[in-house]
Amino acid sequence: MTNPSPSGTKTYLYYAFLLVMFGAGLWFILASGSHLNSGRQMDNPAADLVPAEASTATPGSAASPQTDFGKILRQNLRTPLSILLLQIVVIIFVARLFAAIFRKIGQPPVMGEMIAGILLGPSVLGLLLPRAMAVLFPPASMGTLGLLSQIGVVLFMFVVGMELDVQHLRKKASAAIMISHASIVLPFLLGAALALALYAPLAPANTSFAAFALFMGIAMSITAFPVLARILEDRGLSQSPLGSTAIACAAIDDVTAWCILAFVIAIVKSHGMAASVVVILLVLCFIIVMLLLVKPRMGKMIEARVKDPANSKGLLAVILAFVLACAWFTESIGIHALFGAFLAGVVMPSVAGFRVFLKQRLEAFSSAALLPLFFVFTGLRTQISLLNDWSGWLMCFGIIAVAVAGKLGGSMLMARWTRMSWRDSFAIGVLMNTRGLIELVVLNIGYDLGILSARIFVMMVIMALVTTFMTAPLLSLIKIRKSV
Repeated sequence: MTNPSPSGTKTYLYYAFLLVMFGAGLWFILASGSHLNSGRQMDNPAADLVPAEASTATPGSAASPQTDFGKILRQNLRTPLSILLLQIVVIIFVARLFAAIFRKIGQPPVMGEMIAGILLGPSVLGLLLPRAMAVLFPPASMGTLGLLSQIGVVLFMFVVGMELDVQHLRKKASAAIMISHASIVLPFLLGAALALALYAPLAPANTSFAAFALFMGIAMSITAFPVLARILEDRGLSQSPLGSTAIACAAIDDVTAWCILAFVIAIVKSHGMAASVVVILLVLCFIIVMLLLVKPRMGKMIEARVKDPANSKGLLAVILAFVLACAWFTESIGIHALFGAFLAGVVMPSVAGFRVFLKQRLEAFSSAALLPLFFVFTGLRTQISLLNDWSGWLMCFGIIAVAVAGKLGGSMLMARWTRMSWRDSFAIGVLMNTRGLIELVVLNIGYDLGILSARIFVMMVIMALVTTFMTAPLLSLIKIRKSV
């Protein structure tokens, strides 16, 4: 039988007695040790670091407690952690606000987040409120913000890789391969040809024409598979013949484009042909090992673990470590970390409910918290004021025209060649012309590698925004609705 609890009055008396004893004991300890200070101050090396003004200050010149507190508060607000936390709060709020606005006007929410990134950058916030931008995004904080945003993109690319349905690709292989590769080959050639005109005025001084032309080609060839899939889902077209074909085309386009990008990066980052060949061979070995060795064993391991719900947390930790290890490997051999994360998603087994389990946990966090950081980091690099003359805007419009003609035109003509109707062929072209987030990822890679200058980076970002924004209106124009 347990003892009854003491009455309320006794409880408060015990508590008051405890506080009094604590205060008295602490006062006695501090008073007893106060004489120890005098013996140590003479030998304290830190005393030599005290400024002379501080040692000679008069009592009247001492700062008031309010001044001291204000100084300490300002120092605390400017610590790297305080700045980063404030950045995250502002970025998430603004990104969510614009995502909701763009969803209401029939655009993908990711478009709103992309625009939010531009608005928080020097093009808008830096122009209207330069002091606010200097406080919110000081140059010293950009390294931390950039690295944290890269973690978000790594997790996002892992989810993109998981969304690839290999069985679906096999069913649609004949038409999808032809359409997707036509949507790569034509814009790639047009982008490389455009580099002939853009290299002299826009390429960085230390970039070779080959690197610039190859990168312009791959940047023109990108399709935003996740954005395309969400547009089809919002319109109820995911299970329609048109929607399933478009998803298969975009998936094959993504895989092919990322493989080509990996080889382009290997050539750009390697010094000499021999080094680039070694990097390409390492990439091929990595792909073979992941598809033929890791994927079957991963399936068996996960199938055994998912049967026990108690292993879910441990399994998530193992998968995260695996994703980061793959990203680290491809980054280490000279290919971007995102390719390793993407391939890690591709080899995830299709065990019942497992991919949904991972997607619900990883995508929610990366999309809501980390990806907006990437959009703002891109926006901070996008200075629209660099297009300050008619020739700059003329080149920007030329890039947009070439991008649309190559991607939309190439996809549409090949879809028509596979005996699709003109209406469905045009819809396929419009969907494949969606670039979105994936284009921004590729452009940031080119900017980090020094292939793109700040000026052409701005033009390419505008091209990505325009080609993504035009998707929904064009689909509405040809009345692509939910299938019946």
